[in-house]
Amino acid sequence: MDLSGFLTTPVLMAVVFAGAILILFFGLDQVVSNRNTTIETRLDRYTARQISDPNQRQTQKSGERFGRLVNEKRGSAIATELARADLRLTPGEYVAINIGAVLLGAFLGFILVGPPINFVVALIGGVIGFYIPRFYVRFLQNRRLNAFNNQLGDMIVLLSNALRSGYSLLQSMETASREIAQPMAGELQRVTREVGLGLTLQEALANMLRRMPSDDLDLLITAINVQHEVGGNLAEILDTIAHTIRERIRILGEIRTITAQQRLSGIILAAIPIILGFIMYLLNPDYISRMWQDVCGLMMLFTGGVMILLGYLVIRRITNIEV
Repeated sequence: MDLSGFLTTPVLMAVVFAGAILILFFGLDQVVSNRNTTIETRLDRYTARQISDPNQRQTQKSGERFGRLVNEKRGSAIATELARADLRLTPGEYVAINIGAVLLGAFLGFILVGPPINFVVALIGGVIGFYIPRFYVRFLQNRRLNAFNNQLGDMIVLLSNALRSGYSLLQSMETASREIAQPMAGELQRVTREVGLGLTLQEALANMLRRMPSDDLDLLITAINVQHEVGGNLAEILDTIAHTIRERIRILGEIRTITAQQRLSGIILAAIPIILGFIMYLLNPDYISRMWQDVCGLMMLFTGGVMILLGYLVIRRITNIEV
């Protein structure tokens, strides 16, 4: 094959362009994301389990190989985000997946649309590929945090009953971790493990709050710290907090029930233009395909997409009532 002819092929141009997009966004991500190393990532070095399964060893070697893609400071920040989402990935593996998503998005955007706008669409595809893994991690974090908040009231009741039985607070946490499901059980076990490694209970609870940024958990930890300083009946304090949290969850559920119709209306209004466009493409593809074959059509699609997104966000903002 002629080398000059190969260098002008759209596929190679797409790969080169996607690589340029990758370098740009990866560099911006390295500059913007500058977080300090957190203490829980250092503790993981001492609390990690011994790996005896050959398949797990192979996975660990793969993670170490991908670990060269990210430095230690950025890796610790990514590890914290992955721990909040409960994803069994190393920071290097996550960065490798992000790189693949950027390349795939830019490549698809380049080959699906003809010139002269294919580079613009490839840029948009690269941006989408760059943020899709982050949105997925954020979705898992929110789902895990909601499950944690739903278990918090029951956990506080278990702590209160264990304290009345004569257990210490740390022993009560260890007992509650055996009686409750994930993710609460894992967080309580981690607190007891950190205390066993030499941290104070206040420091371990503060680390738990960093992993689970919950307002109800903040209230609980504040009450425990105040009781530790001034004394008092912790079991009664926990009963009051449990009642407050349960009432808050009940009121929040009632609000979500009342606003369910409005939230569903926002989803339907945002989805109708996309569904109608897909139906028109099935009925008359030549007619609707001019929307992405012409610059004016792309501007119309972009403007319409932005307006749909803004309308959906406004509806979500109105129906998102905090308690």
